[in-house]
Amino acid sequence: MQEADPDEVARLWLAAMRRGDWAQAWRQTDRTELPRRAHQTSGSLRWQPRHLVWDGTPFAGRRVLVRCEHGLGDTLQFIRFVPAIHAVARQVVVRMQPQLLPLFQGAPQLGEVCNGWTDEPPPVHDVQIEVMELAYAFRSTPQTVPPPYPHLNRRVAGRLPVKLSGDGRLRVGLLWAASEWDPSRSVRLSDLEPLLALPQASFFSLQQGDAAGVAAAARMGVQPLSDHTGDIVAAAAAMLELDLVITVDAMLAHLAGTLGRPTWVMLKHEADWRWMLDRADSPWYPGMRLWRQSRPGDWGPVVKEMAATLRTWAR
Repeated sequence: MQEADPDEVARLWLAAMRRGDWAQAWRQTDRTELPRRAHQTSGSLRWQPRHLVWDGTPFAGRRVLVRCEHGLGDTLQFIRFVPAIHAVARQVVVRMQPQLLPLFQGAPQLGEVCNGWTDEPPPVHDVQIEVMELAYAFRSTPQTVPPPYPHLNRRVAGRLPVKLSGDGRLRVGLLWAASEWDPSRSVRLSDLEPLLALPQASFFSLQQGDAAGVAAAARMGVQPLSDHTGDIVAAAAAMLELDLVITVDAMLAHLAGTLGRPTWVMLKHEADWRWMLDRADSPWYPGMRLWRQSRPGDWGPVVKEMAATLRTWAR
């Protein structure tokens, strides 16, 4: 099989994923992956741009190494596939980012979970795969994608060192700034003023780092939690005490979705492929609602519509 043009494959893959035709997206991946596998030695593959790690070897009865080499949100989103491997494999080792280890080490149906971001050599394995390749390996579609990994809630419940008081109002967590990797995903705290003016809700900041703006948040009636949610377990525990999480497209959206919390995600006009097109829901996270910019950079209509919906919801 002749290898296809990678740029064409990437374009067609992206279009298919965004319109929800994941089966077609996987066929596009096959166009580059199958020829590559045919002339590379099994077990020698290593992730690099445009290439995958998995060589197509089945998982049943084998020692499987799952690598997590992208972002924290990516691992949270795709870890849901690992229990299906665990059910058939001889052994499973998941090497993930150290920040996520407190959530997943010792968790059921994942096998051995260890720090993958070290210079330590990987354990002996028969087949390896990067965690974001798992949807392709299982040929998942919007109709068949498994639910989020189900065992986190009881592992983090009660781990927040403070009690959240909403004075009988809805308790809403906020994250308005994504990472510096894509600042266009972020919204200014001041842009959320129509939302923060609602008397029916109490707002809590889930923001960390320089963007937390503790003083500014407090002036706008947002209770900062940054002193108590610096680690991911405490952040997850805080979400379990909230009635709603409102966030931009960031790791926190995947954490809230994995925990099954009611979550509203504010998406920029050209949103990431995983949120697809023209949908207010997501097959990845039941109960999640997506709010999309109608024009690049214009968060005003998004915030006003959210405020109106929250006002009705609070009643």
